[in-house]
Amino acid sequence: MRIKNHFLKILVYIVVALVLRYAVIPYALDAQAAWLQTLAILVIFGFGIGLVFIGTADVIEETTDVLKDRTGLAGGFLQSLGTAFPDMIIGIVAALGSLLVSGTDHIRAINLAIIAASATFGSNIYNILYSVWCVHRQNVADERRHSVFMVPYVPSLGKLKPLKDHRIKPTIKEMDGAIRVLMSLTLLTAFVASSMVVFGRVNEASNPLSGDLYQLIRPVGVILFLLCVGILYYFRKSNRAESPLEEVEVEERYYSRQSTARIWFDLLLSGVAILFAAESMVKAMEVFSQLTHIPFVVTGIAAGIIGCLGEMIVIHNFSVHPKGRIGDAIVGVAMDNIVTTLGASVVAIMGGIFLGGNSLILIFVVILTANTLLIEQISKLKNKLV
Repeated sequence: MRIKNHFLKILVYIVVALVLRYAVIPYALDAQAAWLQTLAILVIFGFGIGLVFIGTADVIEETTDVLKDRTGLAGGFLQSLGTAFPDMIIGIVAALGSLLVSGTDHIRAINLAIIAASATFGSNIYNILYSVWCVHRQNVADERRHSVFMVPYVPSLGKLKPLKDHRIKPTIKEMDGAIRVLMSLTLLTAFVASSMVVFGRVNEASNPLSGDLYQLIRPVGVILFLLCVGILYYFRKSNRAESPLEEVEVEERYYSRQSTARIWFDLLLSGVAILFAAESMVKAMEVFSQLTHIPFVVTGIAAGIIGCLGEMIVIHNFSVHPKGRIGDAIVGVAMDNIVTTLGASVVAIMGGIFLGGNSLILIFVVILTANTLLIEQISKLKNKLV
């Protein structure tokens, strides 16, 4: 059932997140019975993703264009602040948990820190690769000169129209900005990986796990934080004209009639819902790894899709219903990962990011490859605008 009252809708998300955190976890997830723990994990992920994360992604999507027009900030920048929040919170909550148990359970502290790192950086893989797919399908539509399904033979996921049929087209300046942001992300990713290898290797006496272990140390975390803030500030301005009223969705018309303070308040409440849902998910991930004996890094990487789900939904919707906003979506994906990297720097400053040698190589190589593929697809799209 779709709740039409926007404020009530957000309150429902908060209530659900609080129930997961303060009812499901203590009375089911912390129980001794494996079947009850499994049921609790399914409930946490089902309601956390299916209701809280997807619902708050809708709020972010509905408010982005209104705030962009009022503040002059880039839609992608505003979008990234909201959609990257789950990634950041999952990482920060896991890092806090790691610090809380570091004095009593060193192995658990390391495992939680691995979840923090693999979920934070792993989320960058999914949304970039899905963006590659969305822009690729847009390029296919342009090459064929007719609409194509987002996923072949799956009409329910929507169609992409050729750019010639878009009433409002993205601008070359937007595409140039997206490429520059992605190049910045590539450089940041290379900096993180290199600094972990050069400065962050954990000596054998301090490493309770088998194999190499690397940490993103605090001084590097501080430098990374400053770099991310600088990049976000540099790319904060919008390169797109104000949206015509006839192109604005019904939900956005609702927010266009609200005060800016009310919009920020709704986004703040959405953030509260995300915070409690993310805390429940981190605990569920830990218990899931213990039940299944799946490595924590694998659990963290898989959980990355949770954190970036909102961003994937936004770029999907902006691609299928562009109204000139596919440019915002592409910039938003790139900036989302800058914000996520900012969150990783905060976690590093807290002392909560560790990765094993193999996982470190795998995660960062895939991120760099995905960035390159997206830059190539954006370049092809940009050629259609010349």
